[in-house]
Amino acid sequence: MSILESLLLALKNIVSSKTRTVLTMLGIIIGVAAVIVIVGLGNGLEGYVTDSFSDMGTNTLTVSVQSRGSTRTLEVEDMYEMVEENSAYLDQCSPTVSMSGTVKIGTETTSSSVTGVSEDYFAMMGYEVASGRGIQYSDIAQRSKICVVGAYLDQAYFGGNAVGDTIRVGGQNLTIVGVLAQQSEDLEEGGSDDCVYLPYSTASRLSGGRVSSYVVTVLDENDIDESSEALESTLYAYFESDDFYTVTSMSEMVETMTSMINIIVGVLAGIAAISLVVGGIGIMNIMLVSVTERTREIGIRKSLGAKERYIMQQFVIEAACTSALGGIIGILIGYGLSAVASQVADAVLGETLAVSPTAGAVGMAFGISVGIGVLFGYLPAKKAARLNPIDALHYD
Repeated sequence: MSILESLLLALKNIVSSKTRTVLTMLGIIIGVAAVIVIVGLGNGLEGYVTDSFSDMGTNTLTVSVQSRGSTRTLEVEDMYEMVEENSAYLDQCSPTVSMSGTVKIGTETTSSSVTGVSEDYFAMMGYEVASGRGIQYSDIAQRSKICVVGAYLDQAYFGGNAVGDTIRVGGQNLTIVGVLAQQSEDLEEGGSDDCVYLPYSTASRLSGGRVSSYVVTVLDENDIDESSEALESTLYAYFESDDFYTVTSMSEMVETMTSMINIIVGVLAGIAAISLVVGGIGIMNIMLVSVTERTREIGIRKSLGAKERYIMQQFVIEAACTSALGGIIGILIGYGLSAVASQVADAVLGETLAVSPTAGAVGMAFGISVGIGVLFGYLPAKKAARLNPIDALHYD
C-alpha cells in the first residue's frame, strides 16, 4: 500500500467519525490556538514597549550624578566639557531638573510633569514648538520666569491660546512663551502632552537643589554602548570612583524589557503547550480504540499478505492527519483570537497593540502538532501491526 493510499484511507476514516474526530482534536486545537495567541501577544507587547521607548529617544543617555563632598562637585559646565571631550561619540547635552508636578492655573490645580531643561532639549528629543517659541539661552542665563507647556494644558485650560498667559509652579508665576506640538494620539491628563518645561536654572532655584541629572545624545545610535563607556570613563576619572554616577541608555532599558517579556511569553507558551501533550494522549487513546474496533479488518488484511510496516504506516498516517487537521483549525482560531485581542487591547488600553503571530510560531505550533500525532500514534500503530492474523479474524 502506497503512502497516498494510506492517506486517502486515513481521511476516509476521519470523515466517517466526525464527532469523535473533533473531540480527539480538541486538545490539539486549544494548544495550537493558545500558543499562537500568546506568542502574538508577546510580539505586540514587545513592539509597544519598543515604540514607547523610541518616543523617549533610543539615542539618548541619562546621567545621574551626586557630589563627592565639597571638593568634588560636578557643575553644569563640567558636564558640558565632558561631552565636548567625547565629541567623537556624544552630540548634545541638557541638564534636567524634575520638580513637584503641582501646577496652578487660575483657580484650578492640576498635576503635570514639570521639568527644567536647556535650550537644546526640544531639538534633542525631537519635540516641535507649535506656537510661540521654545526656551532660549538667554532664559537660562537670566533665570527667566517663563515656560513651555504641552498641547493638553493648552487645550484643556486655555482653549488653544496659552501663549502669553501665566501658570503658577513652585509658588512662582511663569509666563507661557510656547506650546509644544501634540505628541500622542489623544490629549489626556497624565499623558505625554500634560507637561511643563522651564529653564533648568529657574527650576533649580525654585526647587532649591543642584542639577544632578542630564540627558546626552549620541552621534550614532549604533555606537550607543561605546558612547556610554566613553562617558563613564570620563566620569570615573573625574570622581575617581563609580559610586557617584549612573549612566543609563534607553536601548538598554528596551533590551531589558523585551527580555522580560520574552521570558514571560515563553513560560506562558510552555504552559499552553501542555494542551498539545493532552491532545496527543487523546489521539493515542482514540487510536487504541480504533485498533480494537478494526481488529477483524486488520486480520483480513494480514491474511491477504499485508506486511506489518503497511499496517503501521496506515495508523501512523491516520494519527498524523488527525493532529495536522487539528493544528490547521487551531491556527485559524488562533489568528481569529489574535484579531479580537488586538481590538480588545485598543479598547481597554486606548493604545494600538498589534497582536501579530509570527510565521515561525505558526510553523512551530503546526510542526509540533503533527509530531505529537506521529509520536502518540506510534504505539497504537505498533500494536495493530503486531496482531496475530488468526486471533484477529476470530475477534468478536
